[in-house]
Amino acid sequence: MNQRAAGVLLHPTSLPGRFGIGDLGPEVDRFLDWAHQAGQSWWQVLPLGPADGASPYNSLSAFAGNPLLISPELLVERGWLVATELEDSPSFSTQQVDFDRVAVWKNRLLHSAWQRFQSQASSADQEQLQGFLGSNDWLDDWTLFAALRARYDGQGWWQWPPELAQREAAAMASARQSEAAEAAYQGFVQWLFHEQWQRVRSEAAARNLGILGDVPIYVSWNSAEVWAHPHLFELDERGMPLAVAGCPPDAYSDTGQLWGNPLYRWDRMAEDGFRWWLDRMQAALATCDRLRLDHFRGFAGYWSIPAEAENAVDGHWEDGPGMALFEALREALGELPLIAEDLGVITPDVDELRRNIGLPGQKVLQFAFEDPVSVHLPHNFEPASVVYTSTHDSDTTRGWFETLAPDIRQRIESYTGSTPEQMVDAFIRLAYTSVAELAIVPIQDVLGLGTEGRMNVPGTVEDNWRWRLEAEHLDAEHAERLRTIVEVSGRLGAA
Repeated sequence: MNQRAAGVLLHPTSLPGRFGIGDLGPEVDRFLDWAHQAGQSWWQVLPLGPADGASPYNSLSAFAGNPLLISPELLVERGWLVATELEDSPSFSTQQVDFDRVAVWKNRLLHSAWQRFQSQASSADQEQLQGFLGSNDWLDDWTLFAALRARYDGQGWWQWPPELAQREAAAMASARQSEAAEAAYQGFVQWLFHEQWQRVRSEAAARNLGILGDVPIYVSWNSAEVWAHPHLFELDERGMPLAVAGCPPDAYSDTGQLWGNPLYRWDRMAEDGFRWWLDRMQAALATCDRLRLDHFRGFAGYWSIPAEAENAVDGHWEDGPGMALFEALREALGELPLIAEDLGVITPDVDELRRNIGLPGQKVLQFAFEDPVSVHLPHNFEPASVVYTSTHDSDTTRGWFETLAPDIRQRIESYTGSTPEQMVDAFIRLAYTSVAELAIVPIQDVLGLGTEGRMNVPGTVEDNWRWRLEAEHLDAEHAERLRTIVEVSGRLGAA
């Protein structure tokens, strides 16, 4: 993509609605209408998988969709629920997601939908479900994994009986029989998600909006993929990690970051031409129009930390798969509509890999003003860039600016020629008028929200990922103001 464009970042869980969490129903259409009115060409979402907790980056599957995003209202339209079942909805907050309460209520609804489908579905609907189940190979692993997880009260797969944790043939055959009913339900749930998400994609396309998805480089230890393919990860014979992912110490942390994801056995993945990655990327590109590759630097070199370590200090660098992976992807999938998340300490080999693949990198205006030669300063951008005012991991632009030291604030005011009161709009204008091919603004910055709108604080657990948009915020005034900047900066109509 070389044409200048603009986009907005908003995860579906943050959409308005009365059911405790944003979903794929009517509020998506309202947001898409607003984004189209605002001159946007892209809607960026975070990973859409079933979260193990609140974080979309801690998913139980790299392939499955999040059941909590399924719209109850659309299930009523399909005939799988009746309206009275929604009238009994608990009283949920419209400002914060209570994931545990939402999960209990929505899982009850989905089981009710499954019962009604079994008794009332037409032959055409049954054929559609069977067609979906038969055309997605990953479902066999996911549905059994999800069924066993339910059987063992959400325990990690390594805590299951050893014969199941290690996938012994007799135990697996027995489990497929004993868990057949629950596995069938889990397949139905994934079909509902797929059906509703494809509707969203169609609605977005009708408004000339592309969807930009997010692919984390690593998968969760507690995921169907690690359980089903342990030989592809650095695990011992019991399934326990030998080494885990993270980042080395830097200016922001003396002990680095310990993420805990099991590391890939890239040598084994290369033996079959990176088949697992081909399947993963093909599935992701069937879901979104373009993808952001999180922690891109790990494909050049990654920080390997002993599994028993308490922090990331004792890690060391290992070589990533480099061009070999991307050559295999390009040969199998054609042109790669990817964006490299190349934030943090980026070494020349990471830049070289990104340029050789032909991917745009990522710039964040909040990172620009500590260093006078920062690559995040707009006058240092290259066109093959995607610029953000802020990200899902940072404070909002207003909240961030209000906490800066006076000298940094003065530098920003001089650079932008703006006052503190107008700084958020000034940052949006900086992003839009830069040479970067794509400019993305989180919806919180469009609305000028402070720290109360922050989505995530890295390194913490409580109260993250819960923020929700108020319905009245999607108004004509915000859309028209954004569209004006889109038009004058030459970013209109790129999708």
